[in-house]
Amino acid sequence: VFAGIHPTFFVLFMAASGTAAPRCLVQYVVVRSDLVHTLSWPLGAVISQACHAATAAIHLNYNDPDTQEYLAELDSMHKVVLQALDQASLSSLSETLTEKGVAHKLWVEQPENVPTCLALKPYPKDTVHPLLRKFKLFK
Repeated sequence: VFAGIHPTFFVLFMAASGTAAPRCLVQYVVVRSDLVHTLSWPLGAVISQACHAATAAIHLNYNDPDTQEYLAELDSMHKVVLQALDQASLSSLSETLTEKGVAHKLWVEQPENVPTCLALKPYPKDTVHPLLRKFKLFK
């Protein structure tokens, strides 16, 4: 319907029509950087850990309204992958998130029983960003 319409006009049209744009929901994933840089895990193995955690967080919070809204916009999902320096910083973050009531999944690789990463359920960015401010983008 809006093919060929300039994006600025589309935004103005949507605002004028009272149709709100979807909220910016973000799923944060925090991965231990020492797995790659110190422990020499293959990058693919670390990426799969992040995928496991993100999928598990979505599954565990499937009926949550933010999760449903996030999934309804498959082509515009937003994820931010951050790095925790080591197991201690990842575990500390998980404890803080639990204390603050922030839904997340700490992924513990089995059978080794090694915490590798965690993923939050989708949240509005401003809701959880302050808790993650000290973590840098994963490199």
